[in-house]
Amino acid sequence: MSLSPTWSRRAFLQRTALLTAGALLTGCATGRTVRPAVGWLLYVGTYGPAEQDNLFLYRLHARTGELSRVAGFRGGTRPGYLALAPDHRHLYAVNASQEFQGRSSGSVRAFAIDPRTGGLTLLNEQASEGAGPCYLSLTPAGHGVLVANYAGGTVSALPVLPGGELAAATAIDQHTGSGPHKNQDRAHAHCILPNPAGRYALAVDLGTDQILSYALLPGSPLLQVPPKTAFTAQPGAGPRHLAFHPNGRWAYVINELNSTISALAYDAAAGTFTELHTVSALPTGFAGPNSSADIHVSPNGRFVYGSNRGHDSLVVLAVDARTGHLAVVQHVSTQGQTPRNFALSPDGRLLLVANQNSDSIFSYHVDVKTGRLTPTGFSATVPAPVCLRLLPDFTGR
Repeated sequence: MSLSPTWSRRAFLQRTALLTAGALLTGCATGRTVRPAVGWLLYVGTYGPAEQDNLFLYRLHARTGELSRVAGFRGGTRPGYLALAPDHRHLYAVNASQEFQGRSSGSVRAFAIDPRTGGLTLLNEQASEGAGPCYLSLTPAGHGVLVANYAGGTVSALPVLPGGELAAATAIDQHTGSGPHKNQDRAHAHCILPNPAGRYALAVDLGTDQILSYALLPGSPLLQVPPKTAFTAQPGAGPRHLAFHPNGRWAYVINELNSTISALAYDAAAGTFTELHTVSALPTGFAGPNSSADIHVSPNGRFVYGSNRGHDSLVVLAVDARTGHLAVVQHVSTQGQTPRNFALSPDGRLLLVANQNSDSIFSYHVDVKTGRLTPTGFSATVPAPVCLRLLPDFTGR
């Protein structure tokens, strides 16, 4: 299927405004301040039932943090992780299944975004080339979708066709190995994303305690295999998600199994990391069960945020501007259970957290000077939310 919309003058002007906003958001990559928007559109991926709407669109008020539902869509089986194309014309969602078309694989779906309403129309679906896909990202120019398959322990690259549809994977790599923790019986690819310059793709594997580095090219194949080992974490740490600092010289990895965050120095030429230091994601004295999940760096580069499932909190850490080291600022309740994913607005003034096991999303005001979070008092009820994606509201409503 292909998308060939007829563009009205109004839709053209709206799209032009959206792309202009997108250009403003590039300030996130350089640490510049992004102008506040009137509002944001929020796409929510969930583990809701496939026979019901399980992919949702909300509107987020930029000043108050109020959330209002716009529409729901059928996203397939467990559309739990989402990625937006750089031009915001398409959205991609994993289907975190164990089987697709009779074989051990999940899938990835491509959707067209309506330029007037933000609504979604399914374009096509391709195998993720591994069971249980849990993460996807796009190459900087949007020519390829990179997928991490947790259960299968593979990563793959799917070319994006001119109409936004996905072609079959052109590169697949099977990770191997294990670790000392009971959850590290085999490789579990949990994250893959390009470095800021788009030269490498970094794949984080929870099962092997490694980050692997793939040469990343704009043509096909998109991933150059075999990879090299970019970083080896402490045995049993279980690295899960990786986030780069806006300066491109530092990155931060959250370790699920030992609830820590490691600050890393990044060698952009080699595509490798060196550990700076590691800090706990939990408050001193907490001894209950916990698994850390998501991590993000503030657009101004001054703070790192991480989520804790069990303690059910967000940790706020200040970044030392000279060294990249981290210091704890705050732990704040997520007001729900099992905060899997969260998102910062591109201007850095709001944070949204998805509580998977209590069917809720809560919003917070962010103090851009201190990094501290304050609940806005607004929330939304969503079935098993696990991924949040924000973009400027181009609908004019």
